[in-house]
Amino acid sequence: MHPGFFRWWKEMQHLHNSARCGPRSEWTGSGFFENKLGSPSSRGPGFGGGAGFGFGVRRPLRFLIHKLDLDERQAAELAVIIDALKTERAQAAVDNRRTVSAMAELLGGEAFDAQAAAEAASARAKSAERLSQAVIAALQKLHALLNEEQRERLAYLIRSGSLSL
Repeated sequence: MHPGFFRWWKEMQHLHNSARCGPRSEWTGSGFFENKLGSPSSRGPGFGGGAGFGFGVRRPLRFLIHKLDLDERQAAELAVIIDALKTERAQAAVDNRRTVSAMAELLGGEAFDAQAAAEAASARAKSAERLSQAVIAALQKLHALLNEEQRERLAYLIRSGSLSL
């Protein structure tokens, strides 16, 4: 067998054994999935890249509705919780790119400005703190939303790595 096949095989096994059952976002432009599955736009919304879960809100929502046996009210509230987390993670990614850019500019300058570097590091810490608070708030809302059996199943999914926070 060709050595490149083993990497592909392991990736496919990982994708089918985890909650993230769609192709990775960097593969969507390679031609493989376009040829086998049609164009990315024909596969429907929620497919492909994005911040947070890597495939929009619809797939993790469907996965959790199925695994936790949620009713319609719980599913609607869960969609709001996931969407808020996705938005906060996207903002944290933007903040991280800004701080990396600011630090790179400081290194590229003639003189190093320690105060500007401290401000950039502080902005990164604040962004991480906001994301942490958003995760805590989401967990608190999930705890109130789910019954005991559903919370146990969700805890198992998180512990096993099928779902990440």
